[in-house]
Amino acid sequence: MNSPINPFTVEVIRNALTAIAEEMSLVVMRSARSPLLREAGDLSSALTDANGDLIAQGRDIPAHLGVMGSTVQEFLKRVPAAQLSPGDVWFLNLPEVGGNHLPDVKAVRPIFAEGALQAFAVSLAHWADIGGARPGSYVPEARDAWQEGLRIPPLRVFTAAGTEHEKLNLILANVRGAREREGDILAQMASTRSADERLAEVFERYGVATVQAAIRDLHDQSEAEMRTALRSLPPGSYQGEDWLDDDGAGDEVPIAVRVRIEIGDGEATFDFSDSDDAARGPLNATPFTAAASVFYAVKAIAGPDIQPNAGCARPLTIITRPGSLLNPPLERPVVGGNHETSQRIVDAIFRAMEPVIARRLTAGCSTTSGLLLFSGRDPRNGRWTTLYEVHGGGEGARVDRDGMPAVRPHMSNVMNTPAEMIEANYPILIERQALRRGSGGAGHHCGGDGQVRVYRVLAPEMELTTMVERCRIPPFGLCGGAPGATFRITLERACGETLQLAGKTSVRLAQGDRVIMESSGGGGYGPVTAKQI
Repeated sequence: MNSPINPFTVEVIRNALTAIAEEMSLVVMRSARSPLLREAGDLSSALTDANGDLIAQGRDIPAHLGVMGSTVQEFLKRVPAAQLSPGDVWFLNLPEVGGNHLPDVKAVRPIFAEGALQAFAVSLAHWADIGGARPGSYVPEARDAWQEGLRIPPLRVFTAAGTEHEKLNLILANVRGAREREGDILAQMASTRSADERLAEVFERYGVATVQAAIRDLHDQSEAEMRTALRSLPPGSYQGEDWLDDDGAGDEVPIAVRVRIEIGDGEATFDFSDSDDAARGPLNATPFTAAASVFYAVKAIAGPDIQPNAGCARPLTIITRPGSLLNPPLERPVVGGNHETSQRIVDAIFRAMEPVIARRLTAGCSTTSGLLLFSGRDPRNGRWTTLYEVHGGGEGARVDRDGMPAVRPHMSNVMNTPAEMIEANYPILIERQALRRGSGGAGHHCGGDGQVRVYRVLAPEMELTTMVERCRIPPFGLCGGAPGATFRITLERACGETLQLAGKTSVRLAQGDRVIMESSGGGGYGPVTAKQI
C-alpha cells in the first residue's frame, strides 16, 4: 500500500478522530438530564466523512454504532449536501433512514472546513420516552409503527443562529417528560458542537488535504486487515439458526433467524433470506440492524483489533429478504428488534461457525436487554417518571474459562443504574441485588451466573412494561455444554397474589407490589462431567 503521507501522521490522526468520538459520549453523559444517559450510558457517538462512511466511533454500543454510517447516507438522500450549513444540527429517528428503532434519536451535524463539507458528527441517544401508546414507548401489543411513538424525519432543530423553537416545541409536545427530553436534546447538540470544534483543530493543524488522505488510508488499512482476518477462517458454506421466544403478539410460537454464510478468499456473504417472515409484534429488525450485527460478529470472531470504519465492511455482503423479520414492511413495529433480534443474529452466526472455529466462540450468553420499564407520576413532585432499566446476565463459557456473571454481552454495552440513583429519582425501592447462583450452564467450563434484582413500588400506581428474551429458549451450550437458566420475572402483589410475567407484556402496579427480576445464566462449554450431573 503506497500511502501519500507519513504513517506516523496517519496514526496520530486516527487516535485524534477516535478521541473526538469518545469525547462526544462524555459530553452527553455529563450534561444530559435523564439517568438513562447520565448513569446507564445508553448512547453512542461517531464521525463519518462527507459521504457518510464511518471514520471513527466511541467505545459505545455495537447495536448503535453499526447504523451510524447508514444513517448519514440515508439522511443525504433526503437532505442534499447543498442544503446544509455550518451550525446545523438535524434530528431524526426513522428506522428506514438508516436506523434501528424510534427511541434511538440521532443528532447529525455537518462539519465544514475550507468552505466545504468535510464530515458529520452523529450523537445517538436513547430517549426514555418518544411518545406512543405506552409510557416509555415500548408497546408489546403494537401492530404498527405509529403505535411506537413520534416518527421524526430529518428535522433541523438548531442552526448557527440558535434554536428553531417551533420545531423543538413540536417534538416536546409529543413526548412524555418534556423537561427531561429537552435536556437530553441539548446534550446531544452540545456533543456534536464539541466534535465540530475538535475536528476544526485537527484540520487546522494538519490541513484538510492531509486529514482526508489519512482517512482514505485508514479505510484501506482496515479493509486489508479485515480481508486478512477473513482468510484465517476456513473457506466454505455454513448454516446456523437461533430463535426468538415469540413476537409479543400473544402467539407462543418461536421465530427463527437463519443465516447461510459463504466464506471465500478474503470476503464473506451473510444471507438471511431463510429467516421467518416479519413478525406481527415489535420484534422486527431493520436491514441496518442486521448489518450492524454482522459487523460486530465478524469483528469479534476474526478481527477484534481492527480499526472500526467503513473499510472493515467492504469485504462483507449482507442479504435480507424483503418482507422478512430482518427486512420488514415499513409499517411493522420494530422497537424490540434493535436489542433482541440483533442478538439472535449474532447467536445464529456463532452457531453456524461452531463446527469449524468453536475455540474462538463463546457459548450462549444472556443475549437480551432484560428490559423492565417502570413509569408513572412521582408522588413526591408530581412529575412524570420513566425508569428504563436493562439487566445483564451470565456470559457463556469459553474453551479456556468459565463465563463471567452479570455482564452485558454482544450487541449491548449499557451500564446498570445504581440502586442509590434509582431510589433518589424514582418512587421505587431496590430491596435486593445479588447473583443468581447456579444459573450458569454446566460443562467443562461453566456458564456465568445471572443476577437477581427486586423492586418495590412506592407510588400509588405505576405501569411496568417488559421486553425480555431467553424466557423460554435458554442460552445454548457449546461443544456439549449445558444451557443456562432462562430469564424469569415474578410479580408479587401487595395483596398476596403471585404472577409469573411474560417476557413481553404491560401490567399495572400498585403501592407495595414487588417485581423480582432473575436474569438468565450463560451456557456451558464442553461436555458435562459426571460430577455435575
